[in-house]
Amino acid sequence: MTYEGAIGIDLGTTYSCVGVWQNERVEIIANDQGNRTTPSYVAFVDGAVLVGDAAKNHVARGSANVIFDAKRLIGHKFEDPVVQSDMKHWPFKVQKSDKGGVRIEIEHTEGKMLLEPEQVSACVLAYLKRCAESYLGKQVTKAVVTVPAYFNDSQRQATKDAGTIAGLEVLRIINEPTAAAIAYGLDKADEGKERNVLVFDFGGGTFDVSVISVSGGVFEVKATNGDTHLGGEDVDTALMDYALADMKSRYGLEKSSLSQKLLSKLRLRCEQVKRVLSHSTMGEIALEGVLADGEDYVLKVTRAKLEELCSNIFARCMGVVKKALKDANMKVENIEDVVLVGGSSRIPAVQAQLKDLFKGKRLCCSVHADEAVAYGAAVQAKILAGNNEGSSKTDDIVLLDVVPLSIGVDVDEGKFDVIIRRNTTIPYLATKEYSTVYNKQKEVEIQVYEGERPLTRHNHKLGSFTLDGITPAKRGEPTITVTFSVDADGILTVTAAEELANVKKTLVVENSDRLTDAEVQKMIETAQKFASSDATAVAKVEITERLTGLFNRLDAALALVSQPYSDKLQQGVAFLQRGKEWLEKSIHTYTDIEALEAKAAKIEGLAVKALKVARREARRRGGKKGANDSAGSDDSNGEGSESDEEDDDETDVDEEESEEESEEGDNEEDGGKRRRRKGDKQSGAEHHSTGRKRRRDENGMQSIERDSDEDRLLAS
Repeated sequence: MTYEGAIGIDLGTTYSCVGVWQNERVEIIANDQGNRTTPSYVAFVDGAVLVGDAAKNHVARGSANVIFDAKRLIGHKFEDPVVQSDMKHWPFKVQKSDKGGVRIEIEHTEGKMLLEPEQVSACVLAYLKRCAESYLGKQVTKAVVTVPAYFNDSQRQATKDAGTIAGLEVLRIINEPTAAAIAYGLDKADEGKERNVLVFDFGGGTFDVSVISVSGGVFEVKATNGDTHLGGEDVDTALMDYALADMKSRYGLEKSSLSQKLLSKLRLRCEQVKRVLSHSTMGEIALEGVLADGEDYVLKVTRAKLEELCSNIFARCMGVVKKALKDANMKVENIEDVVLVGGSSRIPAVQAQLKDLFKGKRLCCSVHADEAVAYGAAVQAKILAGNNEGSSKTDDIVLLDVVPLSIGVDVDEGKFDVIIRRNTTIPYLATKEYSTVYNKQKEVEIQVYEGERPLTRHNHKLGSFTLDGITPAKRGEPTITVTFSVDADGILTVTAAEELANVKKTLVVENSDRLTDAEVQKMIETAQKFASSDATAVAKVEITERLTGLFNRLDAALALVSQPYSDKLQQGVAFLQRGKEWLEKSIHTYTDIEALEAKAAKIEGLAVKALKVARREARRRGGKKGANDSAGSDDSNGEGSESDEEDDDETDVDEEESEEESEEGDNEEDGGKRRRRKGDKQSGAEHHSTGRKRRRDENGMQSIERDSDEDRLLAS
């Protein structure tokens, strides 16, 4: 018989947990060893596959066939720095797959086998599925699975794949802190009062912080931040490194001289002493018969020593909390409750620092730190299964989660035009209109990026596609509608359409193109660090566009003046050449935005004056017809009524520009390379600009500067 409902699974890095909604409450299901949490370990022994406690028992034997930390591999590339770093601590072998991903090598009765991380996670999920089936007495086919809030698209998709391999239909991927908030807020749903909650989820291998507003049955994530490579295992590693250093110092034992079996035992002892030091001030790391004379190795560790060794880890945690509060536009005073989730949240130093940060506020320990995520997942599973018995506790619950990074397209030859901003509630759909940059342009390239910096070259490209067959027309006339849709699982779909030609194309972002979790966090931090240089880079692009337009009009005006030129006009010709050279050779050397803007403003002023002189000369000499039209008609004083006195009042162009050149050296840096050379082909899109003649990508598109954006929240 098949169970009509669904189970909730917390697929953790070090421990996992499963729950189900039964009799108006969540039941956490014990495994076949009677434990309510299960080690996320898989062992391949004598042709059999062991999962959980049975698999972890084989770690002390130093077997390379015991796999753990699959969550730190899932959705990653082999070359990712975090993978390369972790490989040093694992007894099992990790290889590069044909697609650049990760594979785990094991010895099997049939010879060597290569496993994907999804397959290892699937073993854990399948084991928890069997535990649930044993408890319910029915076959289980549906589940809600949790992931860290900062998991990217690749990791979320890979987790869903693991569920499929395990024989489960994954109804929803939800974020761990959000699930924990449900566990916290379920009994408070009928209070009606809005409460701001900070969920501090410090697990074995990941760390997340979410600021969540709980009002009635609505759980709305205001902001999320985290580090999917920070957890209790890093504390274990710090203790292990300390013990290895002590062995070398006291007994001359090098790590390379220790067997894999001994190293595996040492890691287990470090995990045990970490747990002891959460309720005691002294612990002991002991290894039997490791010394040369067969004596035991013993190292006493105090809680104070642990705090010293892990001070940087705890500081990183507090830094993430502060960022989450800032992203949510809240202060510590705005938070009613701080909810502790994950086994590592029990560490006294972590709790002490949180109390200090929140000015003595009592930390909420009403939810079980190890079971809260599975509890919330089980509640969501009950809601999504749809055919369970009704429940007044869950009927009104609504989850509103967010996207971790801003998403947009390339416009204006390299600018990042954001369509969906970071921490926007999902599911979400946003639409924006663009147009062509060339007359009779037949296709445009849609380039999709995610990140937090204003120029696309600093962000991560998710993918691109070409919309062809658009209506041939003047530049700026066709309307190209680009729609971004992020579903409840955080998966992005991009659609571009042009109505007149009735053409439409869709891009579903592929896993291999998505960011790693480390890149996500790095982007935000880098964006904050380089905010000043980003502003200067954007200013350079905008100034180049403005001056290029002015120089093009000046070129056109000079071409309409009969030869020979007057002395003043010859100065304009000389200025034009120097202005173009400055754009080509000098603008890239500026690092101070104020100096750059000041310099550009002076050059613009001189260009306008030179343009007036050229037009005036053309009219006086009876220059070629249409001089004003060809040279640009935006000068309100460009009519023939201007007096000779106005001309005499014009500042000498050559004289002023010479003064500017003498200042240039103070603003330039040696050794800089030109980012753009004259005549280089540029890609991307651009905004409207009068009289522009700079070469562009033939498939580029430009923004339409009108209030045409349409954003709407999809129904959950």
